[in-house]
Amino acid sequence: MTACKSDVKVKELAPVKQVELGFRSVNVLTEDELDFKDLNKDGVLNPYEDWRLSVEQRSADLLSRMSLEEKAGFMLISTTRLENDWSFSRPQNNEPITSGFNEVDQVNETNIFTRKPLPYPTISAAGTTKDVTEFHKRHFILRANPSVEILAEYTNNLQELCEAHTHGIPAIITSNPRNHIAIDASIGLTVGKTPFTQWPGELGLAAMRDFELTREFADISRTEWLSVGLRKGYMYMADLATDPRWQRVEGTFGEDADLAARMIREVVLGFQGDSLNATSVALTTKHFPGGGATEGGQDPHFDWGKREVFEADMFQNNLIPFKAAIEAGTSSIMPYYSYPVHTPFPEVGYAFNKEVLQDVLRKELGYEGIINSDTGPIEMMPWGVESLSITERYKMALEAGVNLFSGTADPSKLIETLKANPDLIKQVDHSVSLLLNEKFRLGLFENPYVDVDNAVKVVGNDLFAEQAALAMRKSIVLLRNQGGENEKSLPLKEKTKVYFETYIPVRDGKNSNVYLPEGYEGSVELVSDPSKADMVLLWLVPKGKSLFESDGSSLHVNLSENGIDNDYVNSLIAKKPTILAVNFTNPWAIDEIYSDSRPNNIKAVLATFGTTPEALLDIVAGEFSPTGKMPFTTPVSDEMASKQKSDLPGSMEEEGYALFHFDEGLTYKE
Repeated sequence: MTACKSDVKVKELAPVKQVELGFRSVNVLTEDELDFKDLNKDGVLNPYEDWRLSVEQRSADLLSRMSLEEKAGFMLISTTRLENDWSFSRPQNNEPITSGFNEVDQVNETNIFTRKPLPYPTISAAGTTKDVTEFHKRHFILRANPSVEILAEYTNNLQELCEAHTHGIPAIITSNPRNHIAIDASIGLTVGKTPFTQWPGELGLAAMRDFELTREFADISRTEWLSVGLRKGYMYMADLATDPRWQRVEGTFGEDADLAARMIREVVLGFQGDSLNATSVALTTKHFPGGGATEGGQDPHFDWGKREVFEADMFQNNLIPFKAAIEAGTSSIMPYYSYPVHTPFPEVGYAFNKEVLQDVLRKELGYEGIINSDTGPIEMMPWGVESLSITERYKMALEAGVNLFSGTADPSKLIETLKANPDLIKQVDHSVSLLLNEKFRLGLFENPYVDVDNAVKVVGNDLFAEQAALAMRKSIVLLRNQGGENEKSLPLKEKTKVYFETYIPVRDGKNSNVYLPEGYEGSVELVSDPSKADMVLLWLVPKGKSLFESDGSSLHVNLSENGIDNDYVNSLIAKKPTILAVNFTNPWAIDEIYSDSRPNNIKAVLATFGTTPEALLDIVAGEFSPTGKMPFTTPVSDEMASKQKSDLPGSMEEEGYALFHFDEGLTYKE
């Protein structure tokens, strides 16, 4: 079909190469021997359909065609669910997840986090067709963990639905991290074990101190996400782990602002490239201006954790990783739910805090991208503005500078707000322009579809797994290595008999498991009982309450409060010389079983941050020399942790605070 020419003139440029188009139902228009998609089905090549034009020209044209209702829907992002996917609700059947649509609205009358009544019933996930055609949504969070094939098929199906509707605006499908070993794998935090290549946790990546491998991690993950149609990540956390009790430490890059900044830079560049393009996965850096200075370690998903206390005047220190993210070009930034205490800023949640978002983020830091609220500040976590109505909260957040609201699927209250406050339209148009620009830069208007067979080949392939295995080993930190006068306990000598036990708190299950894989051919000999061993290798994986099990009770970092039976552990240690490995998702205090003045029978101590037993064995047996460094400081006791200033890194605490220090780590090499 030959196009009628649009009114916008294409600038005189060098010869233009045809871009790849992906489509299901729209017609193709031809102009100057080039093909374009007739996204709004009018037979005319409109400026927004013309990929030769600038992003800004295309966005301006499409914005002018959108109704108020379409703009409001475009400014919301909420959960999309596959057929038989019951995220955020009780399963309605036992059927397996498929690539079809879930057409059931998930309506909540209580806050899914605090479990308190909501001001009105809220649709947290709408039926897919309704979401696209009635609510005009084009931003979605995919939380399910299906097979690669089903995931890729679903993203194609969703894009096909979007293509067929009105302006043919494609979807952008977002996810939380999918490429890490994680202990607290919960909806809204991280997906947990998936078919994607599994790397150490974020703390483990930071512990590597290998920034080239960190960039490679991000690039490999980008390749996998791109192959299945996930084009945006709600990640990574630029927050600093300054309060050791915070239940989200596991998702950070540690306590040090400069280290976190270097890590954030590498992951942004690895996922996005030097600028957003058709092979990028856009990132949402979170949680501005840093959420680690929590009061008592409590998280602001709950009203008992809404205060972020800057008692050591370290607000500016929290901004350092965000500066790095901005310099690297992060596409979006997410403000947290909490509000600041002991600062010059108003004590209202950051999504409502104009002084923080405009004066600090926009003006001081020069950020020009998308501000994406966390899930539910309007309906569920309106800290500091609880007395305002829903429409008043929307108005305040819009005036503060939020461009994209995460949470509800239903735009009716936002539409009501905009109709009552026509002066907000300028801010709305700016927000929609930013969101459209992102989609155009990602190439989604030209081809949002993926090759399902290719995705199956790409995700989790052997070459990617090899690099992740290297990272697993580089993430392990050797902290203590006792021995005789002339030799250390590690690495173990060849043929040493090792009893390897992992201790992971399991609800109504067996905590202790002996690692004795069939066909193991390492340099040490694994045995089934400590009585047969020369050395015990004990790997503790402390596990406190999941974030979403929080009840406001005090949080602790000692082992006995985090699922470890110290009597059992101490009795095992007493039997034979022991190598102690501890998986740190928080800066645990291990004084109930070890201290430098009272090592008991422990000959070496190692730190892990989400790794594999094979990697740990390779370190212990000397197959790989440890190179990792601690990403945070650990307190000598739970009592010391409770006295720490919430915004002060452990490395800056008073003398006598630390057992293991930030940046500490031994190796076998001289």
